[in-house]
Amino acid sequence: MSEIKHLAINYKTAEDFKKFGEYGTQELQMMEELNANVIDADTDSPFYGIYVGENLAARMCLYRKEDDNHPIFDPPHDYLVIWKLEVLEKYRSRGFGSELINYVKAQNMPIKAISRQNARSFFEDHGFETLKYDIERDLADNALIWYPEGYSLQQ
Repeated sequence: MSEIKHLAINYKTAEDFKKFGEYGTQELQMMEELNANVIDADTDSPFYGIYVGENLAARMCLYRKEDDNHPIFDPPHDYLVIWKLEVLEKYRSRGFGSELINYVKAQNMPIKAISRQNARSFFEDHGFETLKYDIERDLADNALIWYPEGYSLQQ
């Protein structure tokens, strides 16, 4: 079992993210803020990762969301969102993605996962189900949902 670290927002993390295929707007914004010296070391980051030695091998963005305007659950309640879950190719098949999923499941809250790069079957293998699409809630997300026992979806 690997150690899952809460990743700091700093130059090292920003450089590590350049190696991932899901490198995009959020990371670029983080770099711009770093370059403008707006971010300090105490800023809370939504990123978590697994290192192999000094190398970031796997990462995900994880945050809590209120189940408000277009609720997923009945009754509505907060849930966690996972996106940008990615394992670098040379570190795949070592269970790092599963470790990240299990870390989130251990929070014992429902999880909405935004599937990218043909990862849908990975999430389904971990008990996630397709979330009924709601254009106002889900935007263009190809979302899946996992929920602990005792939670029910809106009908």
